[in-house]
Amino acid sequence: MRHLSKAGLAALLIALAVAVAVVAGCGSSSSGSSSGTASASAGTSKAYKIGVTQIVTHPALDAAVAGFKEALAEKGFTNVTYDDQNAQGDMSTATSIAQKFAGEGLDLILGVATPTTQAVVKADQTTPIVFTAVTDPVGAGIVTNPEAPAGNVTGVSDMLPVQPHLDLIKAIVPDVKTIGVIYNAGESNSVFLIKAEKDAAAKMGIKVVDATASNSSEVQAAAQSLVGRVDAMSVLTDNTAVSALESIIKVAEQNKIPLIAGDTDSVKRGAVAAYAFDYKDLGKQAGYQAAEILNGTPIKDIPVEYAKNLQLSINEKAAAAMGVTIPSDLAAKAQNKF
Repeated sequence: MRHLSKAGLAALLIALAVAVAVVAGCGSSSSGSSSGTASASAGTSKAYKIGVTQIVTHPALDAAVAGFKEALAEKGFTNVTYDDQNAQGDMSTATSIAQKFAGEGLDLILGVATPTTQAVVKADQTTPIVFTAVTDPVGAGIVTNPEAPAGNVTGVSDMLPVQPHLDLIKAIVPDVKTIGVIYNAGESNSVFLIKAEKDAAAKMGIKVVDATASNSSEVQAAAQSLVGRVDAMSVLTDNTAVSALESIIKVAEQNKIPLIAGDTDSVKRGAVAAYAFDYKDLGKQAGYQAAEILNGTPIKDIPVEYAKNLQLSINEKAAAAMGVTIPSDLAAKAQNKF
């Protein structure tokens, strides 16, 4: 069992205390549509139709969609029909969904994650589009000026601050020298975050070893390729990796390699810890933006927002299964324990 040194704990607690904001972003057929009623502007009975395009099924993105709908309902939009579509990780399907939505005269489109948002932005330059769970909206070509979005697109980024994430790994695995990261190199959001993680880790004297998976069926093999080469594993907000998280957890437990995640739900599912945000809250931020748009606020007056309310989550049972102990002082500061 590995334990936290006093110096390591102090460094983490300082990092958690000063990290107050997030800087500038988580098959071959769609899942079909579903209708839900979520109210038009308070005091009216106007009906709305909103398309939801999601890149893949996993609990964090599902929670973002739920938060979006909940926020609209809170703002009085209860006569909404949702057309929920899921590309199941297939970009050709995501493109087809985007083209379908572009021709339907929808009141608004929600893009969930970077690839699906890129597809719908390319297909539709007129329907209002709100995105959520997009890491780097500028680098992904979705917006050019986050402060005053041009055209028909705004939304909420899930950019994760990598330094607190690395400090958390260091606190839980004090002797860490190498960290393995699993991601899809085809996701621009993940490429952006992995580069940030490598740059920050290098300054700490830590090497980041990457293992890529182009789809969820390749994730377990990618995780297995890291065995014997790394002291800890890291999964940030990569949609492919998170969608197959249980396969990574299996490898981590079998080989006693601690897995630190980039979202709260992944800790609930069996990762050791995360300093991150709740994706339902992220979706609610996007829902509040959508309510503004439907109430007539121009998109140029609705700046891109970033994730708020970062929290420390821990899973002591998972830690034991992966051969580490979470220090009691750190555990006491956790907002979420699973």
